[in-house]
Amino acid sequence: MTENRAMVTTAAIPLEQYLSTSYRPDCDYSDGMIEERNAGERDHSLLQAALAACFFARRKEFGLHVFTEQRLRLNKTRVRIPDVCVTLGPKPPEVVLVSPPFLCIEILSPEDRMNRIQQRMDDYLRFGVPHVWLIDPQSRRAWRYTTAGNFEALDGVLRTSEPEIVISLPDLFASVE
Repeated sequence: MTENRAMVTTAAIPLEQYLSTSYRPDCDYSDGMIEERNAGERDHSLLQAALAACFFARRKEFGLHVFTEQRLRLNKTRVRIPDVCVTLGPKPPEVVLVSPPFLCIEILSPEDRMNRIQQRMDDYLRFGVPHVWLIDPQSRRAWRYTTAGNFEALDGVLRTSEPEIVISLPDLFASVE
């Protein structure tokens, strides 16, 4: 693999070229174009680590695997990289996941724009991800996205079903203070 420090591509590149190139930080791929992802800052990074640690600690209880910044090949023209994703069952054999994970989590960065975030959420749901979470470390708010709709976690809890995994937002935010 080669390392490419350029963050924006002005001409379309083939998926195979994107998949064989290493970007720092890694970039999404959308319809032949390389898309920058906002690199996390301290609060983003701490929250990402806390979530990964939480799921990693529960991996045997729920039969899951947790990945940070894992490439997901959504289709022939789109690759997304969630901040955290969780799969159920055996560890996926592929380097770039081609099957929908159980959960994708995005953590907002100050530079994120709502239209780009909404597109990411929609992409995950179209791919077949049953649970998508969006967490804002600045406002300490969070939302659950499913095919049934988008719901703010007003009760202070993020949850999944089948299996039911519950994360307390106050506990999560306290863990990074």
